[in-house]
Amino acid sequence: MSSLIGKRIGGQTYYYLREVARVGGKPKIVSQRYLGKAEDIASAMNGATVLPERTRHLAFGDVAAAWSVIEALGVAGIIDEVTGSRRADAGASVGTYLALATLNRVVSPCSKLAFADWWATTAADRWVKIPAAALDHRRFWDAMDAVSPEQLLEIERRTGQAMAGSFGLDLSALVLDMTNFATFIDTGNEKAPIAQRGKAKQKRHDLRLVGLALVVTRDGGVPVVSRAYPGNKPDVTQFTAVVDELAARYAVLAGDGDGLTVVFDAGNDSAANQDHLAGIGLHFVASLPPSWHPDLLAIPATQYQPAGQDRFGGLTYHETTAQALGGQRRVILTHSPTFHDRQARGFDQTLAKAERLLGAFSGPARQEAAA
Repeated sequence: MSSLIGKRIGGQTYYYLREVARVGGKPKIVSQRYLGKAEDIASAMNGATVLPERTRHLAFGDVAAAWSVIEALGVAGIIDEVTGSRRADAGASVGTYLALATLNRVVSPCSKLAFADWWATTAADRWVKIPAAALDHRRFWDAMDAVSPEQLLEIERRTGQAMAGSFGLDLSALVLDMTNFATFIDTGNEKAPIAQRGKAKQKRHDLRLVGLALVVTRDGGVPVVSRAYPGNKPDVTQFTAVVDELAARYAVLAGDGDGLTVVFDAGNDSAANQDHLAGIGLHFVASLPPSWHPDLLAIPATQYQPAGQDRFGGLTYHETTAQALGGQRRVILTHSPTFHDRQARGFDQTLAKAERLLGAFSGPARQEAAA
């Protein structure tokens, strides 16, 4: 319900449009918009052109688009079904808090402490009815603490089923990649054992890391399977666990695993991993480190043929078979002129820098030797 409220400030009355809704069975203020003084409202009603002394801009389009997808998938409802009900004084359900956190991550990521300030810059309170006091960062932490790892996995499975059903995802070929991310979790914080020091891909060796394996669709890059793991674990050691979860998930989403092809990079190459894929009947496309196969590098460029000038920008390829990854494999070698040029420019820059450094180092030495 909306109402007009006047506030007396410094001898002037300022008016606000206040909206009250029932949240948890109790009336709460969920939105408040500044309208101006009485003459401002009168001028607007009379159709007069009034240039405001100040304006306030609220984010709408991206917030509304992201929230519509979250609602269409029923994310909050799925989470609440898995985690169960909460106390009456919790402010909002676990599903609501995690859905709001997801919205923020999609639109404009910030800390939970800064969430309420970000929320005030959006128009989201027009369709998400939650009292301002319930946006305290501690409420978000309480909601996240209420979800166990097992529940989180079940939430992801159900959300994946909702996405596959709603959007008709093509699950015939999926791409797997693994990486790690630097965090700002304090070294002495023992409440996050997943954050560990390891080989930082962002070169932040001073920070604790969290690893993430993500499986996405080839079309659109929609995530369907994820696995977080300690940052000190090599990617290749997590491969089998992710693939097992992927195979089980795919059997539910697509009916069987016979048509599934997994694409991954050389970071997960090992004979054990390929044997594991063969054991569960999955097809795969993997990349090979060139240094492992000098015989393939020795194949002359004259044996390569165009892959389609318009679509691939001059890419050429050569198809053969070779002993690789623990068996006789079909191998496709490719050469990209544009990628070759970028690598050549990078090499030239690195070489020029090395020559400058060597020149600066050898100059004084030569002068001393001549003396």
